[in-house]
Amino acid sequence: MTDTAPRLTITLAQLNPIVGDIAGNAAKARAARKQAAADGADLIVFPELFVSGYPPEDLVLKPAFQAACRAAVEELARETADGGPAMLIGSPWIDGGQLYNACALLDGGRIAAIRYKVNLPNYGVFDEKRVFSRGPVSGPVTIRGVRVGVPICEDIWLEESPDYENVVECLAETGAELLIVPNGSPYARNKGDLRLSVAVARVTESDLPLIYLNQIGGQDELVFDGASFVLHADRTLAAQLPAFAESITTLTWHKAADGWRCEGPIAQIPEGDEGDYAACVLGLRDYVRKNGFLGVLLGISGGIDSALCAAIAVDALGADKVRGVMLPFRYTAQVSLDDAARLTTALGFRYEVLPIAQAVEGFESILAKPFEGLERDITEENLQARTRGTLLMAISNKTGAMVVTTGNKSEMSVGYATLYGDMNGGYNPIKDIYKTEVFRLSSLRNRWKPDGALGPDGEVIPESIIIRPPTAELRENQTDQDSLPPYDVLDAILERLVEREEPLASIVAEGFDKDTVLRIDRLLNIAEYKRRQAAPGVKVTRKNFGRDRRYPITNRFRDKAEPMATPDETLLTRASRASSEAFEG
Repeated sequence: MTDTAPRLTITLAQLNPIVGDIAGNAAKARAARKQAAADGADLIVFPELFVSGYPPEDLVLKPAFQAACRAAVEELARETADGGPAMLIGSPWIDGGQLYNACALLDGGRIAAIRYKVNLPNYGVFDEKRVFSRGPVSGPVTIRGVRVGVPICEDIWLEESPDYENVVECLAETGAELLIVPNGSPYARNKGDLRLSVAVARVTESDLPLIYLNQIGGQDELVFDGASFVLHADRTLAAQLPAFAESITTLTWHKAADGWRCEGPIAQIPEGDEGDYAACVLGLRDYVRKNGFLGVLLGISGGIDSALCAAIAVDALGADKVRGVMLPFRYTAQVSLDDAARLTTALGFRYEVLPIAQAVEGFESILAKPFEGLERDITEENLQARTRGTLLMAISNKTGAMVVTTGNKSEMSVGYATLYGDMNGGYNPIKDIYKTEVFRLSSLRNRWKPDGALGPDGEVIPESIIIRPPTAELRENQTDQDSLPPYDVLDAILERLVEREEPLASIVAEGFDKDTVLRIDRLLNIAEYKRRQAAPGVKVTRKNFGRDRRYPITNRFRDKAEPMATPDETLLTRASRASSEAFEG
């Protein structure tokens, strides 16, 4: 390789935009371009829809929002007249009365090219077909004499739908030398392997190197983990950017006999439980900061759910931004008080004990006449949970600290999330974490913490909390909990019902007790109305209770765990092609 060999220097801006902060996102782009210029870059690339923030959802339908995004892109374009790096930046774009998910090449003081997203995702958390028009398949853009293909995110995920256009194939056939893929791909457990396999498939098909640039940051329930990477045409890994952190990385590409190649850093990516914990930290941090809360407040019960949430909160925001409140009643055991105190000492956040007996007894006194002659039941027992929620919200309103709720996915699933205001508050970092993983993450945090975590090293969740039998710290005086199976069984059934949506007969066939499966399914269904009232929370699994699992509250269908009926194809009269065409014509 000689100094005269063709070269192209590209800066990857793996950054954290804020949805709707058009001016702030543009300013972030300017600062990154300045750094790219100092690195001698020819081009700086930003993630999908960076100007608007991703996903903008129905906000993108507002004409004023569309106009503001375009004005920001035009201003950035004018600034490229300075001779510095070109910019490849995503933005909503109106063309011919249609709204597109676009990527603009800004160079030489102009908008040198526009490319539109062709394949619009409409599954899981995505519903882009509601707001964007499908773009045409286009050829590469030319940057400093190099032909660059720009498929946008879903344009490389060919397997998801049979009607997808093969954008990469078109780019390869029209002379692309390099693929740059701007992404807004949210985190899910072990999703990195899936992304890599998709990218490798496109590289194999096209014989082109590929830059996969993903954004990072929390946006409501979604967390974007970054973890951008670069593949050579021979499918070897050229660069791996970090996960859950912003990164501006400049790579110099050289054209050799075997095509364009570069050498970049290879960061270690947290996976499995480590990835889930890091996602919970980033999701809570960005929800608090991007929505302008001064800090967070949470009820500390002495149990493992609130302990894990406290550790996440301190790691996300720092101990000075976290406040804990123990709200004991007559059923609260001394061990819970002791463990709560040990937890707060280890994590170092502000903590106070506010007994609630007087408040609960006040409610009972007020309700004495309406309840006269009625048998005492769970209603009275739930008063303590409702009282805690009321008190936490009062402190939140007075101080400006957001309430962190602490209900795990197992108990949210079956409708048992009531303790310490689980259904009241602003955000729940463990909403998508099953109870068995709550225990694993608590043990994990005592020996590891993610890069950038603000909490202390070492054991922060007392071992006495982790090893205490779960039934000792569950719903106080709610004996129906005892009728649920152990958490490893409960979570295994729920994972099959919620993530996989398996028929009950299949779950029973795997060896699970039929009555138990039927009971869990019934609880899952009747708790739908309750989950609709819950705070948003971090999504880490294939399907969470929120964006990508939407069931009607009013719903009388019940799977009875019986074999499914086999369709009788003999009853179906199929139209011939000729007759169907005649009907349509």
